[in-house]
Amino acid sequence: MTATALPIPGTFGPDVLRHLDAQLESARRLLQAVLHQSQAIRARNVDGVLAHLGTIQAEMERRSLLERDRTLVLTRAGQALGVPAHAVTLEAMTALMDPATAEAARTRSTELRGLLAEVGQQHHLNRALMRQELAFLGHLVGMLGGAGEDGGYRPPAEPGGSMRVTLGGVGATGYQTARRVLDLEV
Repeated sequence: MTATALPIPGTFGPDVLRHLDAQLESARRLLQAVLHQSQAIRARNVDGVLAHLGTIQAEMERRSLLERDRTLVLTRAGQALGVPAHAVTLEAMTALMDPATAEAARTRSTELRGLLAEVGQQHHLNRALMRQELAFLGHLVGMLGGAGEDGGYRPPAEPGGSMRVTLGGVGATGYQTARRVLDLEV
């Protein structure tokens, strides 16, 4: 960035603020969806969990459109600054805005980072809750299908690990048999 960067004539600053406002609205909707999904998980409301998952997926699709807009804003700023779009930072962009707009952009950006961090933390918690619920379900299914024999309740050893629940029993040959009833990647 050059030390003599001047504000871009026209609507650049307001366009950046509009984009950040759209990002904030999207992040708030996403946060509400993951919080409601958490409530549904805790209530063991499968339909609610799935409904909120649909809401989250729809919001993520909307966010992909916002990413396209973000790329356009960064490209425009990069051209004005003489750097590639991927190298543009918010601080560099603020050099292209009047001081009041630059401060508003910084404030919105800070709020957006906080919201997205909260969404990420809640999503991580939701995944852990789901792993716990599925492991408990596996324990129950194992008890029912294994004539009361089960190795105990065990959540997956690590995040992102797989969980396999089987129903088993003693077959006609006298050997333990197993049928796969639930295979999930978490």
